[in-house]
Amino acid sequence: MPPATAIERALHGLVDLHCHSGPNPLPRRFDHVEAARDGARLGMRALLAKSHHHNTVMDILAMREQLSGLSTQVYGGIALNQWVGGINPYAVELCLRMGGRCVWFPTVSSSAHVAHHNAGGGFPNPTIPLSTAQTDLRGGDGELLPEVFRVLDLIVEAGALLSAGHLPVDDVEALFTTAAGRGVRRMVVSHPNFLIGSDAARCRELTALGAYIEHETSMYDPEVAQARGGPDLLMRWIEDVGPEHTVLASDLGQRGRPMPVDSFLRVGGALLDLGLPEKDLRMIVRDNPAFLLGLD
Repeated sequence: MPPATAIERALHGLVDLHCHSGPNPLPRRFDHVEAARDGARLGMRALLAKSHHHNTVMDILAMREQLSGLSTQVYGGIALNQWVGGINPYAVELCLRMGGRCVWFPTVSSSAHVAHHNAGGGFPNPTIPLSTAQTDLRGGDGELLPEVFRVLDLIVEAGALLSAGHLPVDDVEALFTTAAGRGVRRMVVSHPNFLIGSDAARCRELTALGAYIEHETSMYDPEVAQARGGPDLLMRWIEDVGPEHTVLASDLGQRGRPMPVDSFLRVGGALLDLGLPEKDLRMIVRDNPAFLLGLD
């Protein structure tokens, strides 16, 4: 066996916090088992299976025999979109007490996402007819709904990860400020420069609350048609926010897009070429996401 390259060494043991494996009503390239098998190519330690539509913990439990013996562990969670009743503490309770590791606040049902999609943002259509509706976390008075507090308490109870989903940045700040005050220790903001509407300065304010800023290889991979910048832009984000507050995930699994491992290799290799130290790349693909997923 040839010696490992620098990029293979840096990525070994990575944890992908944003894998869109199936089953799902959106067209997917692979399922959770196939994702775990492919992850073994890089010694991937774990992945978090994300669906905008349902609690993925039940998928994983149903696939338990197929997943047993694979070196990459697969975890699930729940996204608080309309199909689970929005900000639904009962659905969160079930998910987390069955082993879920993450609660995503509204993604495709958030006001930011609905506005993006209605403006022709190019998000893929489901393979079955589905109704659309917006899920808000504030009431008519502008205050957080009572259900939000119950969900946060369930996250604290389980030691789970709180994701901002696709909430606009003002809602993220209100949610994370409240979450930190209630004892939530693990918080993450995905693709801050897509849908969320944030910049690096605003993200630094969120990291002061204990949040991590997640970027996705799919946003910077030259082989992804809808990539929103090159690795040099990602490098500037890492420098502005700091590798100690940054996570790199894939946000892949969609039909017609690359396998996560291949995208990690391309984008991670480009970051090393741009001068990112190996230790910093390991921090953002392995150490930080392992903490957020509760593995360390």
